[in-house]
Amino acid sequence: MEKTSTPTFSFTARNYSLLTKPGIIFGNVVTTAGGFALASKGSFNLWAFLATLLGITLVIASACVFNNYIDRHSDKKMNRTKNRPLVLGLISTKSALFFGLILGLAGAACLYIFVNTLATLLAIAGFLVYVIFYSLSKYYTIHGTLIGSISGALPPLVGYCAASSQLDLAAAILFVTVAFWQMPHFFAIGIFRLDDYKAAGIPIVPIKRGMKATKIQMILYIFAFAVSASLLTVFGYTNYVFAIVSSLLSLFWLFLGFQGFSATDDQLWARKMFKFSLIVILGVCFAIPFTTI
Repeated sequence: MEKTSTPTFSFTARNYSLLTKPGIIFGNVVTTAGGFALASKGSFNLWAFLATLLGITLVIASACVFNNYIDRHSDKKMNRTKNRPLVLGLISTKSALFFGLILGLAGAACLYIFVNTLATLLAIAGFLVYVIFYSLSKYYTIHGTLIGSISGALPPLVGYCAASSQLDLAAAILFVTVAFWQMPHFFAIGIFRLDDYKAAGIPIVPIKRGMKATKIQMILYIFAFAVSASLLTVFGYTNYVFAIVSSLLSLFWLFLGFQGFSATDDQLWARKMFKFSLIVILGVCFAIPFTTI
C-alpha cells in the first residue's frame, strides 16, 4: 500500500525571519529613532535608545507574524505573497502564532523594564491597531489604509516617549506627519500592485475610487505632510535647516505626484513615487538629530 506523505515543516531561521517582514521593521525603526532624537534635544541616552529599538523591533516583528497568519488565505492569491512560509506550509500556523506571541511578550517586557510604561503602552496600542483593526478591516473597507497609517505613526511616538516620558505638541506633530506620509506611500503600493489586490479582493482606493481620485488624494496628503513637518520648526522644536530639508523633499515629491496625471504607465510612475517616499522619510528622520533645538 502506498504510504501517505505528511507535510514537512522547515524550521530554518530564514523562514521565521520572513514572517517578521524585515522591510517593515526597518522602516519603523527609522521613525522610532527619529522620534527618540527629537525628544532627546542633544542629551542622547545610548542605552535607552538601544533598548527602545530592540523592544519596538520585537513588538513590530510580532505584529507582522500575526498579520501573516491573518493574511495567509489571501496571500495565496497574490503573486508577491504566494511564496510566504505560511502559504507554502513551511511553518505551521501553531508554530507561527507561538513565535509571534513570544516576540510580542519579549518586546513589551523590554520596553517596560528598560524604557518606561508610556512607551510600552504606545507600542502595544500600535500592535493592536495593526493586528486587529488594520489586518481585519482592510478586507471590508477602503479606509484600511487610513487605519494602517495610525499604527504606522505610533512607533515614532514610542521613540519620543522613550526619551521624554511624555506626550506633548512635538509628539502630536510627529504623529500626524508620519501618518500623512504613509497615505501616499501606501497608495503608491496599491497602484503598482493593483492586480494583486484585485485578485485577493481587497478594496483599496485605486480599485474602488479610480486612479484619478487616488492621485488627487496623494497630492493632498503630500501637501499635508509638508505643512505638518514644517510645524516642528514653526513651534521651535527644530531649526530652519530641518524646514529647508523637509520642504525640498516635499516639493520634489509633489512634483513627482503631479506627473502622475500625465503618466502613460501608472505602475511605473507609482514605483517612482514609492521609492521616493522612502527617501523622504529617511531624509526627514536623519535630519532630526542634526537640527533639533
